[in-house]
Amino acid sequence: MSELVKVEHLHKEFGKNVVLKDINLSVEKGEVVVIIGPSGCGKSTFLRCLNGLEGIEGGIVYVDGLPVEPESKDIYKIRQKIGMVFQYYELFPHKTVIENIILSPMKVQKRNRDDAVREAIELLDKVGLADKKDYYPRQLSGGQKQRVAIVRALIMHPDVLLFDEVTAALDPEMVHEVLQTMLELAKNGSTMIIVTHEMAFAKAVADRIVFFDQGDIVEETTDVKGFFEEPSTERAKKFLKTFAYE
Repeated sequence: MSELVKVEHLHKEFGKNVVLKDINLSVEKGEVVVIIGPSGCGKSTFLRCLNGLEGIEGGIVYVDGLPVEPESKDIYKIRQKIGMVFQYYELFPHKTVIENIILSPMKVQKRNRDDAVREAIELLDKVGLADKKDYYPRQLSGGQKQRVAIVRALIMHPDVLLFDEVTAALDPEMVHEVLQTMLELAKNGSTMIIVTHEMAFAKAVADRIVFFDQGDIVEETTDVKGFFEEPSTERAKKFLKTFAYE
């Protein structure tokens, strides 16, 4: 395995509010890292710092050895290495599914339309949505929209995928289909950093658990089963008691 993402002494604040305090974290190629913790502890901000959507006040983030610097002229090249799927799907309502998916590869990577369409259909087929390629977002369920958003990220061939609470806006019955898609990505060796409140899913998919609280990494372990049975910190124990999972 090789180090794909490296975060050193990351410090982030909004005004006087310190959101992330001296965060250090590395992610290996092919690894699935799941970040959990209470709301407001800095998880989503951390993901946004990884691809330069948020500037930082201290420290540095590397992706595949390259520094992520929002003001750099090379930031768009670096962002192509990082696919991000948000809580809200961010699909263009006036474009069809296929048009939403091929927009970035054509505009950013200057790929041929026919090739982009062909790959988009292949990816849609893998998530069970090939028959919806000409639908508009309003014609899809929340779970289907989120799977389209995942395909939109995948078609850019990113080195690492970031998932920010991608099931939080979904009705319970739609959650399973999205999580199943993410499990398949993990099985196929995708490098993923996932923020989630789905504890059973976290337990099933993670190679490593990182527990955030108040802008700090409080606990980090590759013993995923052990973490959920008996975390080593009192804060993590208290947090897990608020969830029912198997």
